[in-house]
Amino acid sequence: MSLLEWRVVHGGKTPPPGAVVRPDERLSWPRTIGLGAQHVVAMFGATFVFPLIMGLNAQLAIMMSGIATICFLLIVQGRVPSYLGTSASFVGGVVAIRQQAGDSADVTGAILVAGLVLAACGVAIHFLGSRVLHAVLPPVVTGAVVMLIGFNLAPVVANIYWPQDQWVALLTMIAVMVIALGFRGFLGRIAIFLGLIFGFVLSLVFDLIFGKITSLDPATQKITTHDRVSWAGVKAADWLGFPAHTGIGPDGKEIPGWHLPHFKFVFILLVLPAVIALIAENTGHVKAVAEMTGADLDPVMGRAIAADGVGTALASAVGGSPTTTYAENIGVMAATRIYSTAAYYVAAIVAIVFGLSPKFGALVSATPGGVLGGITVVLYGMIGLLGAKIWKENGVDFGNPINLVPVAAGIIIAIGNTTLKFTNNFQLAGIALGTIVTIGAYHLARAIAPPHLREQQRGEGAVVVVDAPGAYREEPTEEPTAERN
Repeated sequence: MSLLEWRVVHGGKTPPPGAVVRPDERLSWPRTIGLGAQHVVAMFGATFVFPLIMGLNAQLAIMMSGIATICFLLIVQGRVPSYLGTSASFVGGVVAIRQQAGDSADVTGAILVAGLVLAACGVAIHFLGSRVLHAVLPPVVTGAVVMLIGFNLAPVVANIYWPQDQWVALLTMIAVMVIALGFRGFLGRIAIFLGLIFGFVLSLVFDLIFGKITSLDPATQKITTHDRVSWAGVKAADWLGFPAHTGIGPDGKEIPGWHLPHFKFVFILLVLPAVIALIAENTGHVKAVAEMTGADLDPVMGRAIAADGVGTALASAVGGSPTTTYAENIGVMAATRIYSTAAYYVAAIVAIVFGLSPKFGALVSATPGGVLGGITVVLYGMIGLLGAKIWKENGVDFGNPINLVPVAAGIIIAIGNTTLKFTNNFQLAGIALGTIVTIGAYHLARAIAPPHLREQQRGEGAVVVVDAPGAYREEPTEEPTAERN
């Protein structure tokens, strides 16, 4: 059976309770299209929120996420059902680039290189096995890097988004929490999307009741009196068309669109730590899918990581956003027990269609800053705490100074945005410096520590990440000596 052929099961109808639909199977096309639309909704909120946060074009990000997903499915030969949405792991590095006067071309150039590095790591894992990866990046290190990426972003919420409308931010944050914890099943999985809609509507209501707000205007970086929601861009946008080219607005600010990347070494260093987080995400997601489907997906682990790298490089080559496999969509599969890759192809095609509507892109770009403040205060904290989840599920022992001391130093350096200046034109700071210190100091500590401390170490299993408790835990295994597929 070819990659684009699926065996129809259960007569094409809804499976009976307890039955599954495997990746190479499908239901009737109408039902498959409905499942694909469900996957679009699941990935939707985060996939266009993060481009907005990174100052990139959300319309282009949605379109390229569909293209990247199709590439991913082809590279993994249809064995790993997954959607590639916008990655949050790059946000910290991108914020640092913007703070150093980098523009969108600098951002996507750095991300493209990181995507190629991720792809190379995937190829190496495919041929050399995962033990090399686990030796370099044990869970104590991976958890620390994921944590420092998330917590480094706290000033972005406090200084940029929250001040734009503190009450909308607060109520949106509460709405996201209520939806995520109070709603069951699929609705809980799309809490970010529903919270964004709530905040958007709330901002419109506040404009009608209270009038314009006097607060920080991100377009001018000044305190101005303005509407929370502006429809000017939406009204002016066409219904159909490719995302516009990056330009400069009347206020001298960049208007993000498609563009060619620009490469600068110091900016590349700022986003490279995200590669570690993406390796963790992809490894964990593949393990979760393997557990749900009962399939041995270890032979395609390297393919999945490489495919995500290819998707990230491809998207950023035209000005799009970095990609990663989405836990939201894995959650949809867990709820429905339908793992058909046909539904993901449908979702990818729908995303591409959305990406060809400038009207849709303008609507996304009209999202009020206060709404983003309420969403990001939850998202950034969740990213950071995923690092703690990695430690917990792999039994990392912080009573051992080999684990405690390097991680403590690296996290504080990153959260405090500490800078190490080499020359006037080159410095390391924040996430980049924190990651280098964490990895370097950990291996130095292992090298100089007495044998009894090294023997006491725990948590040397595979890198892992989010979702159901225990879903991504892996015990160390011997790598097969036979040639890997």
